[in-house]
Amino acid sequence: MTSAAPVILLAAEKESAEVTDWAARVGWVVGLGLFVALVYWLMREGWKWRGTLQGDLPELPGAPDEPGAAKLVLSGRYHGSTTAGQWLDRIVAHGLGTRSRVELTLTDAGLDVVRPGAADFFVPVAALREARLDKGIAGKVLTEGGLLVVTWAHGDKLIDSGFRSDHAAEHNEWVDTLNDMINKTETEGAR
Repeated sequence: MTSAAPVILLAAEKESAEVTDWAARVGWVVGLGLFVALVYWLMREGWKWRGTLQGDLPELPGAPDEPGAAKLVLSGRYHGSTTAGQWLDRIVAHGLGTRSRVELTLTDAGLDVVRPGAADFFVPVAALREARLDKGIAGKVLTEGGLLVVTWAHGDKLIDSGFRSDHAAEHNEWVDTLNDMINKTETEGAR
């Protein structure tokens, strides 16, 4: 009987675990959920406000019926558009701020930007200003030369649009061909 006494003593000393306060836990979860919803709503309102401020931007042109034969074709990602020279000033009006997959086609008429799930647009060759390799555009930073940036005029605004090819080796050919077309157009326009 002496061996049973320590077991009874140990059992008497044990206390049950504290009961979880479910009301407090549910309150914290609901509060956190509301906070996340508020932050999301504020971000959405900011995006809409930016679009309203850029409301003076004209509608984007569509591709012509007969754009001509394709000089270059690229598939990859569209990372957005910004005010030219200001790589953090994203343009969201008319869907230009929406990231998406992209199919670029360069013809004698201009640059056709086809974006599944987002608004397509067309940049006439006369509106093209410059093509270059860069490392970033609003919200996307890559290695040096990892982004094809095309500068074009729309209305009275210069816009930089950033593209990333599925095959980054294509970027140099695009820059050379676009800049040759731009120089050729400027030379012909000066005559």
